[in-house]
Amino acid sequence: MGRGDLLMCGISGWVDFERDLGPSRDVAQAMTDTMACRGPDDEGLWTAPHVALGHRRLAVIDVEGGRQPMVADQDGEPLAVLVYSGELYDFPELRAELAARGHRFRTRSDTEVLLRAYLEWDEDLLDRLNGMFAFAIWDVRRQELLLARDRMGVKPLYYHPTPSGVLFGSEPKAILANPLAQPAVVDLDGLREIYAFSKTPGHAVYRGMHEVRPGQVIRVSRAGLSRRFYWRLEAREHPHDLGTTVRTVRGMLEDVVGRQLVSDVPLCTLLSGGLDSSTVTALAMDRLRKDGKEGVRSFSVDFAGYDENFTPDAIRSTPDTPYVLDVVRHVGSDHTSIVLDPADLMDPAARAAVLRARDLPLGLGDMDTSLYLLFRAIREHSTVALSGESADEVFGGYRWFHEPAAVGGDTFPWLAMPGVERFNGVVGILSEELLRELDLPAYRARRYREALDEVPRLPGEGGLERRMREIGYLNLTRFVQNLLDRKDRMSMAVGLEVRVPFCDHRLVEYVFNIPWSIKSFDGREKSVLRAAAADILPGSVLERRKSPYPTTQDPAYDQALSKQVAGLLDRGGVAAAQLADLGRVRAVLDRQEGEADLDGRAALDGFLGLNAWLEEYDVRLKL
Repeated sequence: MGRGDLLMCGISGWVDFERDLGPSRDVAQAMTDTMACRGPDDEGLWTAPHVALGHRRLAVIDVEGGRQPMVADQDGEPLAVLVYSGELYDFPELRAELAARGHRFRTRSDTEVLLRAYLEWDEDLLDRLNGMFAFAIWDVRRQELLLARDRMGVKPLYYHPTPSGVLFGSEPKAILANPLAQPAVVDLDGLREIYAFSKTPGHAVYRGMHEVRPGQVIRVSRAGLSRRFYWRLEAREHPHDLGTTVRTVRGMLEDVVGRQLVSDVPLCTLLSGGLDSSTVTALAMDRLRKDGKEGVRSFSVDFAGYDENFTPDAIRSTPDTPYVLDVVRHVGSDHTSIVLDPADLMDPAARAAVLRARDLPLGLGDMDTSLYLLFRAIREHSTVALSGESADEVFGGYRWFHEPAAVGGDTFPWLAMPGVERFNGVVGILSEELLRELDLPAYRARRYREALDEVPRLPGEGGLERRMREIGYLNLTRFVQNLLDRKDRMSMAVGLEVRVPFCDHRLVEYVFNIPWSIKSFDGREKSVLRAAAADILPGSVLERRKSPYPTTQDPAYDQALSKQVAGLLDRGGVAAAQLADLGRVRAVLDRQEGEADLDGRAALDGFLGLNAWLEEYDVRLKL
């Protein structure tokens, strides 16, 4: 049996129990049209008096059979209607079980498996799913909507309650296309979410809008809206010693990567030369060879002149390319390096596409643009990519897992690291009055306490083990959401599906409960993962220290960035002047003319992104 349709898609919908949505079909269509980037090849819209469900699809195979919205009927009468984005890695097993229970299938798609699973098990179906997904099911019999999201939040899903129903979509832009959600209002709490760098689960920045939390299911009926978690991290006693733990992790990774390699379309890996992506690439090559198939393609991003002119900084001690090439030689992947120059990174069309994909000025400047351009280039060759994303959160790879000041701090550990404002440089050019109103330290402290209150704990667990469980939980529920959202938005903007093996919930559950004494048994980051992959990677990669996603060091980028900001200031009528102190912006420009620095670059990139967002989204600030 073939894999079925791959659902690199966008979904949207509108439920209103007090009005007939028939005359508003054009509005529902406009909501769906905003998702065209996520699914450029096909679209569908299903309406009934009180509901409209929209879907955009990137067609791969089984184009007709996998079309959405998908309706399950009995004797010609609809029972339930589904719109769905994602991928179920266990759908063959589910299909077989459902067939044994009497269900008959008309397609090869996992969409139909998901819909039939709902008819069989109702929302209990969620306990059976292994994959990344966001979906909405309208139960015609109950006149009730079900919204659900995968356990780790790999796929996004937003909703906006209304007085008599709800709006929802894969991205905020789908909801904002409905007059009921206009204008786009952002208040102080929304701005705090943008600039605090401590993403709050469920918060969507725009007033009235929320994000379905990872592992959450929401029901909307005439009686109102209810929420519950079908999955959360739990604290359990770890049953294994070091050797058994390493072998178990290796076995789980082999199973996860094997499941996520199944595809009827060109597939590749993202390879940075780090431990995480190299492990995925090596396991993928090993599995494909054992199955008698061709090897995997791999892709990396690089910058013109980067290797020759690389200068180590506080967080990046080595360039990626030498390690990438070591992995390619070691495992034999068919590799392509996507080389970018400052003109690519400052391309107005690319930067506009990044903002449109993100819906918010949360960007990381050239790091966002380069990721978008990397994915765009990969999409010319492959439709699916496997990523090493999230291994640092799962196995303890970041410096703040090991830095005493961060471990012992009384805040989110990444906020205790030097240079954190580099990720949010625009904070430094906000007006003094606004900074007083935002009071970011107090907001971060409140959100930190809320997060700590959620942490599951073992009876009697104390000391370092208790603290490292907290830090693991904060990374798995807060920090990782920033990166998963970035990955999803940049990839779906070009119709590329990126799978994340390290987010398999079985692996996450197991590793979360490994004691820190085992996780760090050799005194290094990601000790267990390194041991589990020791026999399949070159020694250089096994010994390499963690290096984050690269950023260009070409001074031409900073010069082009400064020129664009200066031009914006000279033009006048700057929308960002509502929030930023233009005198501070000019001071950064003057400083950058001397010797460019990353903090200054982040401030200027953030200023440009803030201004573009306020203008394009016609944001109304309620401060």
